[in-house]
This record gives sequence, C-alpha cells and structure tokens, in this order.
Amino acid sequence: MVETHRVVDHIVGYLAANGVSHIFGVDGANIEDLYDAAYFRDDITAVLAKHEFSAATMADGYSRSGAGIGVVAATSGGGCLNTVPGLAESLASRVPVLALIGQAPTTLDGHGAFQDTSGDNGSLDGHALFSAVSVYCRRVLTPADILTALPEALAAARTGGPAVLLLPKNIQQAELRVNGKADGSGNGRAGGSIGTEPRHSDLGPLERALRGVDGPITIIAGEQVARDDARAELERLRATLRARVATVPDAKDVAGTPGLGSSSALGVAGVMGHPGVSAAAAQSAMCLLVGTRMTVTARAGLDEALGQVATYSIGSQVPFPACTHVHSDDLRQSLTMLARALSGPGRPVQVRVPDLVPRTELRPPSHDGPGIRYRDAMAVLDEALPDGTDIVVDAGNVGASAIHYLPARRDGRFMVALGMGGMGYSFGAGIGMTFHRASAAGAVTDRRTAVIAGDGSFFMHGMEIHTALQYRLPITFVLFDNHAHAMCVTREQLFYDDRYSYNRFGPSRLGAGLAAMFPGLPAYDVTELRQLPRALGMALDTDGPSVLSIECSADEIPPFAAFLTTTDSTPSIAQENRSHVTARA
Repeated sequence: MVETHRVVDHIVGYLAANGVSHIFGVDGANIEDLYDAAYFRDDITAVLAKHEFSAATMADGYSRSGAGIGVVAATSGGGCLNTVPGLAESLASRVPVLALIGQAPTTLDGHGAFQDTSGDNGSLDGHALFSAVSVYCRRVLTPADILTALPEALAAARTGGPAVLLLPKNIQQAELRVNGKADGSGNGRAGGSIGTEPRHSDLGPLERALRGVDGPITIIAGEQVARDDARAELERLRATLRARVATVPDAKDVAGTPGLGSSSALGVAGVMGHPGVSAAAAQSAMCLLVGTRMTVTARAGLDEALGQVATYSIGSQVPFPACTHVHSDDLRQSLTMLARALSGPGRPVQVRVPDLVPRTELRPPSHDGPGIRYRDAMAVLDEALPDGTDIVVDAGNVGASAIHYLPARRDGRFMVALGMGGMGYSFGAGIGMTFHRASAAGAVTDRRTAVIAGDGSFFMHGMEIHTALQYRLPITFVLFDNHAHAMCVTREQLFYDDRYSYNRFGPSRLGAGLAAMFPGLPAYDVTELRQLPRALGMALDTDGPSVLSIECSADEIPPFAAFLTTTDSTPSIAQENRSHVTARA
C-alpha cells in the first residue's frame, strides 16, 4: 500500500502548492522515492532527462522563462556531481533554482557506502561541495527538518541563485508528522513565509540626478529586467527620459524589440555586441545601468566611457564598474516609481537625444571557404522566426553570431548562458522553457522554441533532443556544423600562429544521423544557402521537435571583438594579450 505521508510526499506537495509544476532530473536509487511521490500527484510533473547537467539547465531555463523557481532532482554519486556545472551557471547568473540531491542512508555515513557524500570518515563532503555553487545548502538529518529547510531553501533561491537540499534516502522515506498528525498535503507553512519582501533603497538621489541631466542619457539594461518582468516599465522610463537603450548579451529581449523602444535601440553591449553602444555612451551626459553587473563580456569597449561619464545603477547587485548604485530587488516596482516621479512637473527638461541613433556592427574579415556564412544563416532565421518565438543560444562562434546578428522576437525570450558559458546549456534550457510555455498555455502550444547551437555543444549534450521527442515539445534545434570547437580553432589561428589544431572534428551529417536514430523526428541537413529557407520552413512547420543542421566553416571569424583587428570602422577594443603564448620557431 502506497504511503501518503512520507517526507518526499511533503516535498512534492509543498512545491506544487507554491506554484512549481515540473521537476527535472534523472532517476536513481537515492532519488527514486521523490519520483514515486510525484507520480501520485496531478499538479506536478517529474520530467526524466538524459543527463543531470541538462536536468539542471532545464530547471534554469524553466526559471528564466518566467516560471518562478526551477527544480532539479538527482541521485547520489556521479549523478549529483553532474549537476554542479549547471548549478554554477544558475549561481553566476542569479537564477532561482532548487536542487534536491539524494544521498545514501545516514545509517551508512562513513561506513563505505556506495556513493557516500556525507563527508564522514574520508568520504566526499557533499555539503562543502554544493555550498560552493549555491546561495543555501542544508543536509536534512531528521524528518522534521524538512519543515524548516524547504521554506528556507525556496526563500533563499528567490533572492537569486540555487538552493540545495541534501536528502538521505532513509530521511526521504521517513514518515512526517505535523502537530501530531501525518501530513502529506504539502500545505503546511512551518518555518514562516517562503517569500521575502522586496527591498528598495531611497530612489531620491537617482530621481534628482536624472532630473538634472543636461544632455542625452544612455540606458544599458540587463538580465534582472527579464527576471522581474519589467520590460514595459523599462520602456516607460526610457520614453520618459527620451533615452537611447542597449542591452547586455544575455538580456537581448528586454529592450529594443518591436514596440519596446526599437527606434532608440543601440543593440548589444560588449564583446559580441555593437560598437555604436560605446560611441553613444561616450557622448552621453549620463549612463544608467538597469539590472546588470556589467561583467567583462558585457562591458568590453565601455570601460573608458563609463569612467568618464556620470554613471548610475539600479538593481539587486552592485555593478563591477564604479558608479552610484541604488538597490532594488523589484525593478518592476522601482522603474514604475521612477517613471512616475519623472513625469509631469517632475519631467527632466534638458535631456537631448540626437536625431540619428547609431546602430553599427562588428566587421569580421570576409571568408569564402565552404559552408554557409553565419550572418547569412542568421538573416534567414530572422526572416522565418515569428513573433513569440523563444530563442536559446549556446556558447562559441555560433553563439556570438546569433547574439550579434539575430534580433530577439517580440514577446519572446532570448536566452544565453554567460555566467559559466557551459557548452550544451541550450538543449536543456530550451526544453525547460518549453515545458513552462506549454504548461502556462494549458496544453502543448503552437509557440516554438528555437535552440541555436554548434556541433561541439551537440556532441556534449545534444542527446536531450530525445527528451524533446519523448515529450513531443515544439522545439526546433538549429545546429551549426563546422566540424570543430570553432572558437578554439580561431584562437589557435590567431594566438598560436595556426601551426596545429586539436579542435577540428571529422565530418558528420547530424540531420541524417538523428533522423535515423530517432524515428519520427523531422531532421534536415543543409549545405547551401539556397536550401536553407525551405528546410527551415519545414522544420518550423511541425507539431513536435525538429532538427536543422547547417553546414558552416570553422575558419570563419565570428563577430567577437577580441578576435578582430581595430580599424577605422570599429572602436578601439583591445585584443587579448599574446604574452602568455610561448612561441617556438
């Protein structure tokens, strides 16, 4: 007879009662009871991934899509260790994720148990390990501990980042009693509220600074705008200030899409971005950073301008460049208050905006080798992808090209993992996002997700395409096949004089191969540009997942500023220092 009041029943019930609809993971002996508990609930779905890294990125993508907290579950040993890079990405990018990590029973701690991560008697210390990639980590040692640990973990995750609960198998199976009664409802709120009130600093100094600006304002918007769902509020403030707006690479969809300040959009800042951002910032009377820390990737080419122009920031974290920072855990509310304060009689009167908004591109050297050029392929994608399409981009030359050339879709997300930059992130993240979109629509939706990745990323985690097929998810996987870790090939060419290459692969036909492996999966190989529009149309016009593999070249230099020589048409962006290279004659 199935027990209904185990600790795992409480966990899944509590998560469901607090808006979690999906748990992503890979089953195994020390997490199987959680899957068992989920089976008996209609309000939560346990999704089986093919690899724990991808399960973690599914939870990450689920959260970034606006679903709230993403949940990943993994068994002990190598299974839980595989989640570490995914959790590290969520930590670096401040994505709310809850990780439920199974462990061997406490009765075997330090006694040579298989996959012992208790930290006892020379075993691997799971608590120390996961504490390094989380904002909260707790090992649950008694059944009653879950009553405080679970609310605490959810509250910590909501501040931005992963929270981890280490769950020994015997604790998962144990009966839980609340106020003398077995409880499996998940509705108990022991330990206090799981939410925290947003914290706001005094907006007065920022209001006064904006009201007193004498000249143009440049806004650089970041990922917190998406996390707080503050796109409309950002545009209202931009219009009030008559400001120009740019975004950091992993926040392309928060501004400048049709209907959201597109006429004043400068494009993307940073190493994969548009040089006009730096030029506009340098000509401004003020730069306002909104919801971004401005990492090196985001601020390449901007340090000089930000150092010379009055720079203010609003968001949950202090940016890396020197600036006057105003704290806000809720940009939606804070930007609304700012726009209201700066409207009517409080409206700035000396703000000026040039008639011409510069929008420039990096200019990689021309390449006439075999395969389809990155820019040409992105132009076809831009023409074909409808409004509402969510775009998830992977790392590397292909990712740089998509960030630089491919605009975000109106009402769609544009996601890229730049916290840790783990290759293969896009496959799991796209799946997690699509589960949320389908769940929010009440059924499988016509809205599609486009995952854009290279063959190197595919060879790492592309088998999650099978998971998309298993669940019939509307995802089109666009694979750029250049037979290499192409960004590493570019580095070999530029920094090591192209004397050798460790990073080129043998040829592959990913479309034909996947079609043969997975019966019923529409998959196409494209070797010439003229074939691409029709093949892309067929890939998008399908009920479930599809794959499009595009032949390209590892020798094409991507739009990545650190790889490009400074010319009169591009700003002065320092190339990487070659002094670390030991040259041999």
